[in-house]
Amino acid sequence: MRSGYIRTLSVCVLGTLIVVLGGCVGGGHALGIPGSQPIPVGQSTQSIDFGGVTRTFHLYRPPGLADAVPLVVMLHGGFGNGAQAERSYHWDDAANGGHFLVAYPDGLNRAWNAGTCCGEPQRDNVDDVGFLTAMVGAIAQEIPIDRARVYVTGMSNGAMMALRLGCQTDTFAAIAPVAGTLLTDCGAARPTSVLQIHGTADERVPYNGGPGKAFGASGIPRVDGPSAEAVNATWRAIDGCGSPTSTTAGDVTTQTAGCADGRTVELISVAGAGHQWPGGEPSPLAERVGGIPAPSTALDATGTIWQFFAQSHR
Repeated sequence: MRSGYIRTLSVCVLGTLIVVLGGCVGGGHALGIPGSQPIPVGQSTQSIDFGGVTRTFHLYRPPGLADAVPLVVMLHGGFGNGAQAERSYHWDDAANGGHFLVAYPDGLNRAWNAGTCCGEPQRDNVDDVGFLTAMVGAIAQEIPIDRARVYVTGMSNGAMMALRLGCQTDTFAAIAPVAGTLLTDCGAARPTSVLQIHGTADERVPYNGGPGKAFGASGIPRVDGPSAEAVNATWRAIDGCGSPTSTTAGDVTTQTAGCADGRTVELISVAGAGHQWPGGEPSPLAERVGGIPAPSTALDATGTIWQFFAQSHR
């Protein structure tokens, strides 16, 4: 059974003595009913019931938000979770400056069903499209958001899920996959502005497409999809775009295509960058266990994506 109610599982209000003393205060109330607690300013952990399962997400609400604010959904990569994405990619800081909400949902078993990838959600055909759409609707019941300015971005498996959402929903005004590829049917997609960011030396999701380097000892690639250029061409066709123009500054090359109704499709290639979120926090564990290099500093992916989102609306 689906539910639009949000439950506050725990609340960490930034800038208070409670946080300094190391506490999150427990909630547990179902929001949207008399006597329930509102979504707080700062960081909180929320849940909704979807498909008979309690699904969780983290939410960051900057202080002083006006009505009808934008919402950015940030999807973690495989083996990650919402809390890790919040720590790693600096979206809370961007939200403070841009005055928008950020949601960091948790995939089941640390993965998303992005089509032909990844993990248990893909094997069990988990309805992550439905969950993420329901999550946006549940947030809108509690905080006034501008439904013409709802955006989704993601890293790796999360990028693939962002692309699937762009293909199979009309919820998002723009999508911004980082280090991902398209692994689902996109034949019925509604035109949507798209910004791709991809490192040219990515071994896990190769820039030029094809099988990526396997994780672990199985030797089986988790990803085998089209190239970044091919995905971009697919979206240019969907959006009715002209031919792209290209500019290069240092290690960063940007292809930009103007499209029908003011939409834009872009591809930013970072020369020599691997499977990473450029400008994100380094992960010694990922470097040691997964052989994934530290993020490139040639580009601030978060700032670049928010600038792109801020210019896009339904």
